[in-house]
Amino acid sequence: MQELKDRILAEGQNLGDGILKIDSILNHQIDAGLIARCGQEIARQFRDAGVDRILTAEVSGIVPALATGMALSVPVVYARKVKPITMYGPVFLETAPSHTKGVDVNLLVAAEFMPSGQRILIVDDFLASGRTIRSLVRIIHGAKSTCVGIACVVEKNFEGGRALLEHYGVPICSLATITSMDNGQITFAE
Repeated sequence: MQELKDRILAEGQNLGDGILKIDSILNHQIDAGLIARCGQEIARQFRDAGVDRILTAEVSGIVPALATGMALSVPVVYARKVKPITMYGPVFLETAPSHTKGVDVNLLVAAEFMPSGQRILIVDDFLASGRTIRSLVRIIHGAKSTCVGIACVVEKNFEGGRALLEHYGVPICSLATITSMDNGQITFAE
């Protein structure tokens, strides 16, 4: 998505160690129009996948997941990192590393919002190492549902996440794929 790439080049900050700050677009302030168009593009790519619901991880995945859910008219479920007192009954639990926090985090989804037999699309802000998305796939499989695809706003393909996830045999969609962040530069795939 050229508009997204242009905004990343204009406003994104390469903080080193593979960390891209796009806080003016998605991760702190949200450009609602741009993210709505991102959701529409993801929905277009998965329109024929028979998506029943979308799964993401809090916090930054919620906005693109919601935009996609609105475009597909399906519910959006997000894995919480801390179990609230209102979450009772069976829970799906996985752990995943947080690239920006440098620690492992819990991902919890109440079983009541992950019924079996669903066709679920994962939507997240970033695909980097792929380990958070792998944990979301495990939640889907634990719920005896089917992951029909993986979509992200930005992929940093030099971190190997796509290779980690390809064995699931589902389409993986990225709206902007970064091939390098060396020497302070941000380079996109053609």
